[in-house]
Amino acid sequence: MSGKRIFITGGASGLGRALAERHARAGWKVCIGDLDAERCADALAAIRAHAPHSHALACDVTREDALQAAADWLQREWGGVDVVVNNAGVAQMGGIGETTLEDWQWAVDINLLGVVRGCKVFAPVLKAQGGGQLVNIASMAGLVHLPQASAYNATKAAVVALSETLQLELEPDNIGVSVVCPAFFRTDLARNMRAANPALEGMTKRLVERARIGADEIADRIFDGMQRGDPHILTHPEAKRFWRLKRLLPYRLYLALMRRQLARVAARMQRKAAS
Repeated sequence: MSGKRIFITGGASGLGRALAERHARAGWKVCIGDLDAERCADALAAIRAHAPHSHALACDVTREDALQAAADWLQREWGGVDVVVNNAGVAQMGGIGETTLEDWQWAVDINLLGVVRGCKVFAPVLKAQGGGQLVNIASMAGLVHLPQASAYNATKAAVVALSETLQLELEPDNIGVSVVCPAFFRTDLARNMRAANPALEGMTKRLVERARIGADEIADRIFDGMQRGDPHILTHPEAKRFWRLKRLLPYRLYLALMRRQLARVAARMQRKAAS
């Protein structure tokens, strides 16, 4: 049994819940934070089947005081926390001309500033107790930028930059920082997605629904990367290859490669839609 303590934002559903259950099966005490009380209750029941002392808190990552309240509870009730996973996030799809500034602000406030608030609140807690680990959930969209998703790509790229900054900044305080960059996987993305038009919404949902792996498999890969202390946890080998090509190839060649890949994906989606 591990006996370690983990706090996961957005832990009532999707990847957050899968990570919570994975750590519970490994013997961790799990605390999830989420706004959805009904889903929290359902997730907590599943988590407690493996880790009976686990807990759920109402937590809005757009409010620093809500994250501070979670940190205060963890210190008061559990004597601290070993790992904090800044997982809560949303998806926004749309071209630069049709995505509203309101949708940009929504994505920035949750995807980027939600992670910033989590790091800002919990870094002093981890430092005071002698160390710990921050795990920030970004996306392959933060490394490899597909069209029609500028707000999502920009916020996830910012999470990567934030995490890489903190890797060096917090190292002297014995705080490890990992950034997770998954590609498409089966999850309930539609609950937390805005799209500028129905066509983009439908395409994104199909890509998610037809993904080869689900949240539980992604959680297993993330769990292993966290145990190793990987600074970058890339869960999809094919996507990792594209990231490496982006770093190594002349950029014009990389763009040509991406154009061909996007054309293949579009053709495949059209064939499946017609069948």
